[in-house]
Amino acid sequence: MIVIIGYTVAMGCIFGVYIFHGGNIAVILTALPFELVTIFGGALGAFAVNNQPKVLKATIKLIPQALKTTKYTKARYLELMALLYDILQKARKEGLMAIEKDVETPHESEIFKKYATVGSDHHVVEFMTDYLRMMVSGNLNAHEIESLMDSEIDTHHQEAHAPIAAIARLAGALPAFGIVAAVLGVVNTMGSVGQPPAILGGMIASALVGTFLGILLAYGVVEPLGGLLEQKTEDAAKELQCIKTTLLASMQGYNPSTAIEFGRKVLFSTERPSFAELESHVRGKR
Repeated sequence: MIVIIGYTVAMGCIFGVYIFHGGNIAVILTALPFELVTIFGGALGAFAVNNQPKVLKATIKLIPQALKTTKYTKARYLELMALLYDILQKARKEGLMAIEKDVETPHESEIFKKYATVGSDHHVVEFMTDYLRMMVSGNLNAHEIESLMDSEIDTHHQEAHAPIAAIARLAGALPAFGIVAAVLGVVNTMGSVGQPPAILGGMIASALVGTFLGILLAYGVVEPLGGLLEQKTEDAAKELQCIKTTLLASMQGYNPSTAIEFGRKVLFSTERPSFAELESHVRGKR
């Protein structure tokens, strides 16, 4: 909703002031379809050449996320840390081998079923169970697992930012394609020098619409979209960092209550629950 409101305000102010000062909106509307085809057609064609198929698919899948509210809320993090607490508490009381079944078949585990929101998230469950499995095997120390976690999170970061980088490059190219459209309009105008001044003026105005649209689409539409998606991607990475910090604290000998406190501290302040909120939630889930 905020995205739609933001675009509406931006376009309303830009075109509203233009009309208020006596601008002829018909000139823009007449040239709009042709200029959009030139600018967007050229930019999207170059976009397809500039990115691998996997990045194109990821970009198409990512763009609709801009219209959705973030799922990384305080309530989700409370559930995540309560899940981590329960599984680490079980391992502490009954031994690491007691969680082996939970780790190997999380979809059948009562602990994961208890926390449906994060327990049904494939990426979260896979990341968590992979390292719990290593903890159960006992073949790696905390430093080795931390290094491996950092590598996996870095890979996740690179994959998640590939479509965002592609959108940023698209935003950077749009003004240039606007100039291309404008130059073609000028060429067309120069080929009609014998026409009356009124006709030539209209043709020049249509040509300039190309430059205007290229800049507007770049900095008023595409670049803000890329910035929003980048922020949403950072939220996703923060969840993995929370899991990493909690599991490493547990491996270093801290009890489950202290371990999830380590995880709580890495969260963004806007979504981070307080110590009392986390403690109350964990107790309520017992």
